[in-house]
Amino acid sequence: MTTDSSGAAGPTHGPRHKVVEAGVAVLFALFGVVVIIGSWKAGINWGAEGPRAGFFPFYIGLFIVVSSAINLWHALRDGDDGLFAEWGQLRQVMSVVIPTAIYVGSMPFIGLYVASIIFIGYFMRWLGKYRWLTVLGVALGMPIVTYFIFERYFLVPLPKGPIEEWLGL
Repeated sequence: MTTDSSGAAGPTHGPRHKVVEAGVAVLFALFGVVVIIGSWKAGINWGAEGPRAGFFPFYIGLFIVVSSAINLWHALRDGDDGLFAEWGQLRQVMSVVIPTAIYVGSMPFIGLYVASIIFIGYFMRWLGKYRWLTVLGVALGMPIVTYFIFERYFLVPLPKGPIEEWLGL
C-alpha cells in the first residue's frame, strides 16, 4: 500500500480531481459555445412575432459557459487534489461506456434490433459470463419482444437497418 502527498494510505495511480474537474468544465464550456454559435445563426434578437428561434438557447448557452467558468475556477483554486479514481476503476467504467457508445453510434446504420442483439450478447457473455444458451435466448428474445410491443402493438416505428428492411419488418 502506498501513501499520497497528504500522508493518507491508499492507491495513488490515476487522474487527480483537479484534472478531471477542469476537463469536465472545459468540455461543458465548449458545449455552451456550440449552443451560442448555433443560436446566433438562428437569430437571438426579438422579431415582430416575438423571440426568434435562437433567443432562449443563446441565454442557456451563455449560462452554461458562465457556469463552466465558475466550476473551472473552483476546480483550479481548491487545495485538495486527491485521487479521482484508479486507472483500473476507469478501465471498468470504460468497458461499459465504449460498447454503449458503439451501440448508439451503430443504430443508424444497422438498426435498433441488430445493434441490440449484439449489445445484449456482448454484455451478457463477456462481462456477465453467462452461458451461451442464456445469452442467445435473451439477446434474441429481448429485441423480438421489443419489436412486437412497439412496432405491432403501439405502432411506433423504431430505427431499422438493412436486415430488417430485407426481412420486411
